[in-house]
Amino acid sequence: MAVLTISRQFGAGGITLGKMIADKLGYTFADTEIIQEIAKEANVSPQWVESFEKEAGTKLSRVISSMVSQKWIDRVLKDERGYLDEQIYLDYLVLIIAKMADEDNVVIIGRGSQYILNDHPDAFHILLVDEFENRVKFLIDRYRFSPKKANQVVINEDKRRLNLYRKLHKKDYDNPGLYHLVLNMNRIDLKMAEKLVCQMIGV
Repeated sequence: MAVLTISRQFGAGGITLGKMIADKLGYTFADTEIIQEIAKEANVSPQWVESFEKEAGTKLSRVISSMVSQKWIDRVLKDERGYLDEQIYLDYLVLIIAKMADEDNVVIIGRGSQYILNDHPDAFHILLVDEFENRVKFLIDRYRFSPKKANQVVINEDKRRLNLYRKLHKKDYDNPGLYHLVLNMNRIDLKMAEKLVCQMIGV
């Protein structure tokens, strides 16, 4: 029984590897499922949470938050129509990831889970890294993106990742010392990565 968190530079293959491991071991795979759970708890649409994550830390989200009065928020919450801001999002994020980990046998993708579950006794933390050009090529090959779109998506997702960790007041997210295993996808393929992870947790 184990909890795996997979952090990654976007395009390094973290989601693909996570699905491979979850399928092989019969583990729960938690990525968009986290969005669904946050939406349920906050009583908002999954699309709102997804959009919020994409805008994480941007000027737009800060402006929106500053424009909404606490009085209005209280009224909305009493009407049970739901509301989401940065603090509510982070509170639910921590709660839901901790709950998923308590159920064991789960692969959790990103969202600061390596920090949230840092002291969890059954958690193993994995980081995937790769060269920028390889990450762009991965999106082209795996998802059929155009070279221009793949390049822009990697740039945008790198910024989004940075902004999320800023919200968590973390700067050392690529520090190897945070992880049990760091996989350089420039040197190994996904099958070797899967084998190394399974060996690490003893299966």
